[in-house]
Amino acid sequence: MIAAASIRSRLVIGAAVVLLAFMAIAGYAVERAHADSVRSAHFARLQSTVYLLLAGAELSNDGALQMPPSLPEPRLSLPGSGLYARVSNADRHEEWRSPSSLGRSLPFPEAGPVGDWRFDESGAYLAVSYTVKWSVGKLDAPLALAVLEDRSAVDREIGAFRRTLSLWLGGASALLLGAQLLLLAWGLAPLREVANEIGRVESGEQGEVQGHYPAEIATLTGNINALIRQERLRQTRYKEALSFLAHSLKTPLAVLRAARGETERLPQLVDEQVARMDDIVQHQLARAASGAGPLFVAPLKLREVLDRIRASLLKVYADKGLVIELDAPVDLVWRIVEGDAFELFGNLLDNASKWSRSTVRVGVSRESGELRVRIEDDGPGFSDTESILQLHVRGDEKVPGHGVGLAVVSELVAAHRGELRLSRSEALGGGQVDITLRPA
Repeated sequence: MIAAASIRSRLVIGAAVVLLAFMAIAGYAVERAHADSVRSAHFARLQSTVYLLLAGAELSNDGALQMPPSLPEPRLSLPGSGLYARVSNADRHEEWRSPSSLGRSLPFPEAGPVGDWRFDESGAYLAVSYTVKWSVGKLDAPLALAVLEDRSAVDREIGAFRRTLSLWLGGASALLLGAQLLLLAWGLAPLREVANEIGRVESGEQGEVQGHYPAEIATLTGNINALIRQERLRQTRYKEALSFLAHSLKTPLAVLRAARGETERLPQLVDEQVARMDDIVQHQLARAASGAGPLFVAPLKLREVLDRIRASLLKVYADKGLVIELDAPVDLVWRIVEGDAFELFGNLLDNASKWSRSTVRVGVSRESGELRVRIEDDGPGFSDTESILQLHVRGDEKVPGHGVGLAVVSELVAAHRGELRLSRSEALGGGQVDITLRPA
């Protein structure tokens, strides 16, 4: 199995890719904008050169083209300067070229319509051409003016800017990447500390994650600590259950061992002690299982559980015409194991149905993030609200039962960080059980 890349490496690679892509796009955009600006500036200068040629051009009385011996642009007078000009009179097939073009074959553009400016940057030159209708007296002559400039100067200027831009963008990228590495190291420091603490928990150096962490991690560390406490509670409960089971089974086993010689009472004693041992085993299993806790349990619809329990109890106590009133929203949910829910509500409703005369009332609601449960009956009520929660203690020995139900309920409520209170019902006059469960 290939190990997954660390969060740090993922963020570094992702940041580097995004940064390089951004810098490349930004550099390309800036370089293109500068190149366009340079070309526009050179075309503007060439256009100014055309105006200079127009200012210096003259026609003689017979229509011949006349140009001054020197021009304001000195590069036009210097051979091979890189700036070249041509003025042509198509009617007389006359052409004037600047001294700078001496001995060169230059690709001057063709003349266009009168009043038409043309700009061209193909090949090795930048070219600007303009055609004007020149009038002197009664003479009209179409003059075509063209200026060429060697684009090597433009390319050198653009290249120099590109190199400078690449240097600065490269330096900025390295600086930003270094800053991101520092920020990542600072931002991921809590995660590294959590990992170190978990390692110390695994090695037994500390019991829980103890550090104070940012809000984004605090929930995680809280759940980890809850899971650790839950697992330790489960182990403690299993150990206690085994210890209690071993201790509790000694008495019924001793009774059976002592009764081996009493042949007449032996069957009755066996039945009694086997039933007692079965109660002990069932209680300890329920007690151990109740330590699972609700932290990672899916929400359970409680109304469905209550409806199923009510349907079963109405059949069991059909002889007394029992009425079980349920006041619980259909969409009410709570994080609790389904088996714990049936154990909790089943024991409470069974006890209430057993002791009631005809009516049992159940109310379940959610208030301030807590689950509130109230179960009332119209029976005789509780004579002892403390010892009855202990194992094998029954409210009335004449009523069938083993004294396990409320003790199991008490264990389940404690496992769910809740409270259990027994009292007398003001509405029905019988027993009242109030339970408050809190989220993990």
